[in-house]
Amino acid sequence: MSLIRSIDQFFRHDAAGGVLLMLSALLALIVANSGLSDGYNALLTTPFSVLLNGEGLSKPLILWINDGLMAVFFFLIGLELKREMMEGKLKNPSDVILPGMAAVGGMVAPALVFLAFNWSDPVTRGGWAIPAATDIAFAVGVLALLGKRVPAALKVFLLTLAILDDLGAIVIIALFYTEELHVDYLLLALVPLAALYFLNRAGAHRIAPIVILGIVLWVLVLKSGVHATLAGVVTAFFVPMKDKYGKSPLHALEDGLSPYVLFLIVPIFAFANAGVVLKGLTLPDLVSALPLGIAGGLVVGKQAGVFLATWALVRMGWARLPQGVTWLHIYGLACLAGIGFTMSLFIGGLSFDDQTHMNAVRLGVLAGSAISAIIGYAVLRWVARPAPQAGHATEKSHTAVSAE
Repeated sequence: MSLIRSIDQFFRHDAAGGVLLMLSALLALIVANSGLSDGYNALLTTPFSVLLNGEGLSKPLILWINDGLMAVFFFLIGLELKREMMEGKLKNPSDVILPGMAAVGGMVAPALVFLAFNWSDPVTRGGWAIPAATDIAFAVGVLALLGKRVPAALKVFLLTLAILDDLGAIVIIALFYTEELHVDYLLLALVPLAALYFLNRAGAHRIAPIVILGIVLWVLVLKSGVHATLAGVVTAFFVPMKDKYGKSPLHALEDGLSPYVLFLIVPIFAFANAGVVLKGLTLPDLVSALPLGIAGGLVVGKQAGVFLATWALVRMGWARLPQGVTWLHIYGLACLAGIGFTMSLFIGGLSFDDQTHMNAVRLGVLAGSAISAIIGYAVLRWVARPAPQAGHATEKSHTAVSAE
């Protein structure tokens, strides 16, 4: 019984998602460099088909994970975005200015750092967006390890920044990762989109029709050439905040879906995408432009972008730091924003489709995210260290005087 209680307490902890994500990445790293590597690669490249009368979808398992399961991940992000816009952190524009500009700085600066390393290579240059994203689960998980030693306002700031960062990543995927556009499928996608609109306006109570229409939209968007995960975000925005009975389908769906995304889908994605092959790696490989650009973007670019954007807005008097938050807190948070992991690996998969480049991407993402997590945790733990107790210091001075 105590074991079950301990497991339950672990999964209820804010850091659980980040810990599970880290373990999944570590398992992928071990498997990819062991005798199981051939089976690991064979599993990920196994074709999986859903056909009706010979027509349908046929993709390797890795693409079902990256295009299918990650659509559910983006669906949850869409639900969170809509909730925050309607009744949460993004409802009041004045509360969004500071983390919003920090998010913009935290996307622009990493991209510039990446391009500084890769501008001369037209192939790797296309990966400029890889270090621009922040992994919410991982970053919040690291912050949760510090518990109440950091101000509550800092967690709100990080969550708002990461949510806006995800919104920026969605826009980047829509604008820059559509290879070939099939307008006929996009026009067909308007049919389920219109049905979703009417269900939302009617305050639909049942979730199943929305999910079915979302799946149809996902297939049509996938066939159109636009990345299919965007269908998840679009579908989420048509889930009613309130139904005709006054209940919230959006809240119910978000609460029900969160554990599956956090503890199943994201770890599966990490296991399928984080397997860096270390065999045959040489020093020139480790310091080549692609992994250095990614790691540098996550570690240096994120720190500079988030911190300097925040400092500039406060300095100009356009915003002020949240209550109880110091500049060292902001610097530690800027470091945690460099944990790209899930979104960085995802955008890396959109940027490159060959194993050589993807191995370099994984190396850069894992190294940059790990360094960012360690620095961010160390800074925030140092800031949160307990101050010396005055009574204890006085007692020591009295002891010294008595000894004399």
